[in-house]
Amino acid sequence: MPELPEIHALAADLGGRLAGRTIDRVDIVSFAALKTFEPSVSALAGRTINTVARHGKFLDFSIGDLHLIMHLARAGWIRWRDGPPAPAGRLGKGPLAARLVLEDGSGLDITEAGTKKSLAISIVTDPADVPGIARLGPDPLDDSFTRDDFFAILQSAGRSQIKGLLRNQSVIAGIGNAYSDEILHAARMSPFKPAAMSGGEASGLYDSMQATLAGAIARADGLAASELKKEKKSGMAVHGRTGQACPVCGDTVHQVIFADSTLQYCPTCQTGGKPLADRVLSRLLK
Repeated sequence: MPELPEIHALAADLGGRLAGRTIDRVDIVSFAALKTFEPSVSALAGRTINTVARHGKFLDFSIGDLHLIMHLARAGWIRWRDGPPAPAGRLGKGPLAARLVLEDGSGLDITEAGTKKSLAISIVTDPADVPGIARLGPDPLDDSFTRDDFFAILQSAGRSQIKGLLRNQSVIAGIGNAYSDEILHAARMSPFKPAAMSGGEASGLYDSMQATLAGAIARADGLAASELKKEKKSGMAVHGRTGQACPVCGDTVHQVIFADSTLQYCPTCQTGGKPLADRVLSRLLK
């Protein structure tokens, strides 16, 4: 799933390609992806793209006085197309969800892999009209998001596990499964630790969050959309590296499996050398 650093890089790359260009049309291939009906998709035709911005993990294409808002969900992606699009094939079949076509035929292919379709496209007059954006918490890299603000969030969360809190978009915007793993590894903190922690621990976690996200953005700076997935994977210390050596201490990276996701961590760096309980694995071993 693309998270804050990838969406930030996508916005920069696509903004450079699209700003000042005029839309010929937007084709919705997977009708389930379109979450709004008014204004209509046809209202975008002939309008000029102003900017491409980010709200958490949402992309915001400012087009005239309208906004095309896109959430790529778990398996969505955007591919730049230099030439006119090929025929889309059967509607609703395959990974293609939508197309943005510029006046010269170039543009974007919006795709979503897998059978579970969660990609969402909205056309609104105000980004806040999209419920997911209206519910977003503060952006962790915004200058206004201070250390004290972060401390207050942690204290109000009480015994909630820190891994889930970092992923909660209504609490902090833009961090998902991958970067929450990376932030907690950098902070040498268990993903199951309660959010209400000491001031020193909270300060270290804040610094790790800032450094991890800023570092990922710096690595992705200037990369085209086609290169971002590879860059994200190569920059991970623990996420997606189950069974491999931790780059800090050399211990084996472990994972915990949930119903619809997994987390990865280093026992030596994060849990005092003790493996975390994995309920799924425990059931299989019974």
